[in-house]
Amino acid sequence: MANKTLVMNAPETEAPKPTVTLGIQSDSAFTEAAKGLAGRDLCSIADLSVQEMAALMELAHAVKKQPEDFRHALDAKQMVMFFEKASLRTRLTFETAMNTLGGNAMFVDQTASPLGERESIPDVARNLERWMNVIVLRTYAHDTVTEMAANAHVPVINALSDLEHPCQAIADFMTLEERFGSVEGLKFTYVGDGNNVCHSLMLAGAQLGAHVTIATPKGFEPKLDIIHKAMAIAETTGGSLTLTHDPIKAATGADAIYTDVCTSMGMEHEASKRAPIFKPFQVNEALMALAQPSAAFMHCLPAHRGAEVTDAVLDGPESIVFDQAENRMHAQKAIVLMLLGGAKRIPSHRNRGGLQARSKR
Repeated sequence: MANKTLVMNAPETEAPKPTVTLGIQSDSAFTEAAKGLAGRDLCSIADLSVQEMAALMELAHAVKKQPEDFRHALDAKQMVMFFEKASLRTRLTFETAMNTLGGNAMFVDQTASPLGERESIPDVARNLERWMNVIVLRTYAHDTVTEMAANAHVPVINALSDLEHPCQAIADFMTLEERFGSVEGLKFTYVGDGNNVCHSLMLAGAQLGAHVTIATPKGFEPKLDIIHKAMAIAETTGGSLTLTHDPIKAATGADAIYTDVCTSMGMEHEASKRAPIFKPFQVNEALMALAQPSAAFMHCLPAHRGAEVTDAVLDGPESIVFDQAENRMHAQKAIVLMLLGGAKRIPSHRNRGGLQARSKR
């Protein structure tokens, strides 16, 4: 991408009217979305339709506010988690989610031996489907996730790959709905590396009708195919996508500013090279001051304090990073409930986040 701002469906101009209905408008629509997700995989946010995303978000709020209604929803169901990467939030939130829904979660440490090395992934899949109801993978290669999904006859969930982090994005937009109500029309800015987290945020924001701005250094833009997917979704929801190399322009007027580490796991050898490139993209008090007075700061954690974000922002009143971390558990409850056929609609949570839709800017 050249040194300029590239705007798709720009919020500064007349935004296209949605061609799909945002939110779940009826019990039958929720039921239809839930039936459509039962038995499916979640490898990418793009695997979800706009209505399925809306149903997932509604269910996530419901299980958070009324957990007792789902206490035995997955009794006797079995989850296995294979993690090639270290984890704090992902592992514990998946284990807690499954256990508090009545099921059982088992962890297999693959940090010393990647999946497919000792035994082929198709063979692993054909074993697991005999014992397990759902498979959760945290891998380096996205192909590992998709190969497992192609060969297992039980749902496979991407708990992070080099391409996407869908569970994180669902929890993040759930957190924004708690703070702002509907995120339709929200001005959401991501500053930093166009990485896996960025990809899932782009797609999720597009599905929910947000105005998403991505600010990256040159050469670190999101993947082109993800850009095209997000653009296509945004055209149906009235959202927009803006790509820029200017963090100041991106932050100005934002309702939420999100960042992630400059160097992802597995790329530590690039840390010294990346540090000076990403320095102008640090989220500090000066950058946050350009956003709306009510703006939120977000990070998927763990954060490298003093690198992509300063302590003053990470620990400041605008930070909702630990709300995001908490909501990983609730969002993942909703995901496993949907994929394992345990979802139900709670009438008091039909209006997600408890607030009315935002006016479009």
